[in-house]
Amino acid sequence: MAEKLESLKEIKTASASAEVKAKKPSRDKQGRSYATGKRKDAVARVWVKPGKGNITINDKSIDQYFARPVLKMIINQPFEVANRVNEFDVVCTVKGGGLSGQAGAIKHGIAKALNEYEPELRTVLKKAGFLTRDARTVERKKFGRAKARRSYQFSKR
Repeated sequence: MAEKLESLKEIKTASASAEVKAKKPSRDKQGRSYATGKRKDAVARVWVKPGKGNITINDKSIDQYFARPVLKMIINQPFEVANRVNEFDVVCTVKGGGLSGQAGAIKHGIAKALNEYEPELRTVLKKAGFLTRDARTVERKKFGRAKARRSYQFSKR
C-alpha cells in the first residue's frame, strides 16, 4: 500500500514538472507562425507575423473578400480575446465551403497560429473555444430520400 502511494506521488511530481516546461514558440525564418483552420467544408491556411493588423485573404484585403461586418468580426475575435488587436498581420488562403464557413476556418487558423506564435495565449484561446475544431458538417443525402432525412411526398393515388 505504501509503495502505491509513493509511486502516485512520483507520478504527480513528474506531471507537475512537465506542466512547468513551457512550449517553445514555433516560427519560420521570416518570423511567421503557420496553422491550418477548418470549418464545415472550408480549409484555411494561415500565416501570422508581427505587423499593423493587415489581414489578406486570397490576395485580397478583408474588406474586399468579406463584405458583411459579422464575418469580419468573427475573424477578429481571437485577437480581441488575446488583447492583440492590430499587433499581427495575417496572410491566408482559403478554399471550399461558403463565406461563413470560410470565416470560421480563418478564425480557427488564426487562433491556432497565435497559439504557435505565443504559447502563453493557449489558456485564453482554449477557454474561449477557438482552438477546438467545430466538427459539424452537412449530413449526406441517403438513397430513397429527397434530401438527407426528408421523404418523397406521399401520393395516395
